[in-house]
Amino acid sequence: MKFGGTSMGSAERIRVAAGICAAERRKRPVVAVVSAMSKITDLLLDTLRRAETGDQAGMDSNLSRLQERHVETCRELLPPEKQEAVLAGIHSLISDFQRIANGVLMLGERPPRSVDEAVAIGERLSAMLMASYLESTGVRSVAVSGADIIVTDAVFGNASPLMGPTREKARRDLLPWIEGGVLAVVTGFNGSAADGRPTTLGRGGSDFSASILAAVLDASELWIWTDVDGILTADPRLVPDAAVLGEVTYSEAAELAYNGAKVLHPRTLAPLIEKQIPVWSKNSFALDKPGTRIVSKTDSPGGPRAVTSMASVALISIESESSALSTNQLLARAMDAMARTSVEVLVLTNSSYRQNFCFLVRKDELPVALSALESELSLELAHGYVRPIEVDQNVGLLAIVGEGMRGTPGIAGRVFTAISREHINIIAIAQGSSELTIAVVVHRDGLEKAVRAVHAECRMAERAHRAE
Repeated sequence: MKFGGTSMGSAERIRVAAGICAAERRKRPVVAVVSAMSKITDLLLDTLRRAETGDQAGMDSNLSRLQERHVETCRELLPPEKQEAVLAGIHSLISDFQRIANGVLMLGERPPRSVDEAVAIGERLSAMLMASYLESTGVRSVAVSGADIIVTDAVFGNASPLMGPTREKARRDLLPWIEGGVLAVVTGFNGSAADGRPTTLGRGGSDFSASILAAVLDASELWIWTDVDGILTADPRLVPDAAVLGEVTYSEAAELAYNGAKVLHPRTLAPLIEKQIPVWSKNSFALDKPGTRIVSKTDSPGGPRAVTSMASVALISIESESSALSTNQLLARAMDAMARTSVEVLVLTNSSYRQNFCFLVRKDELPVALSALESELSLELAHGYVRPIEVDQNVGLLAIVGEGMRGTPGIAGRVFTAISREHINIIAIAQGSSELTIAVVVHRDGLEKAVRAVHAECRMAERAHRAE
């Protein structure tokens, strides 16, 4: 069971999370994986940024907020006789973070390795609080650092697991606790390289930690607890009648996540697919809601199942000015530059005749993407073989997802017609041969209307209710 930041956001929420684990543990063994308390990771990162720029006052203010929040939670969560040891643990962990922040302050820079070690403090604090609360209620529990179990490569900030060594460590160091009836509370998001250096797992890191552990421990299920009722047909802030999907496939969940839906990160699903471990997405704020089950196959009706969107994106366009430089060559080099810098390409489309192509990236990755492209194509840009790189930040992405779209005629036509009825211009279109997703790039000011139009045209809410 994995609990996100909002599910760990206060003493009250930690009690609920612990209660969920304790109730399930009476039926079968449980491992909990926890995120930092809501907004704590952002606070830690902001503290390091302030340290890097020499903002001692801002750094100290953040450290005080960090300590106050966890001390207050501890006092509210635990009986007085159980508080002293945990308060000492909180002070010790925050002192470790302060030591790293002071090092950044002196250096005037944030080494990636130090950042990974520092931001893991948030999860370590929440794991200690939850394990201590479980112990105080008579449930045998232990806080475990993910760095002691999950072995990764040395790509700081976005590490990937080494499943063989992780399995060995998990079965040697974690399984005995489980077999002994102890409820282990493991920190999400963090691991360590083979040489012991701390690493973090990047976007969706705590979910990823949970799926890694589920795979190496041969779990029967993985439950992801968040603050939404499950995976919906659309963002309810944009589409008021969005409905919860009872079941989706691994592929559908991955595509929805990749294209902006607040569900599992695509990497999270990879360790589970081979072992066919089902995943539940559930709401810790509404325990009566059944949630969404993610499995390899479903009996859902054909056609689109959900539409998702991303507003904070940018479209990069590259065009050759020389027939000596083919689009394929240019495209290969551009994609290689993105791969080297770990920039995710969300949509890619090209024109053979004009020898140009465009691709979509997240706005926060745009500076890195442009720097990598300008470096890779510096000679061609300098001599005019390639036109100046164009960037359009006034765009948005919507993606229509459904396994049942494969081989069903007319869906793309209905989608484009629905968008055009709203007088929204389509800038780019992409659909893979699997026909699992239709990705559409539109002007930013028409994105929300396009989402609502497609959701209504494809009757997604109605179909979701019919499938229940």
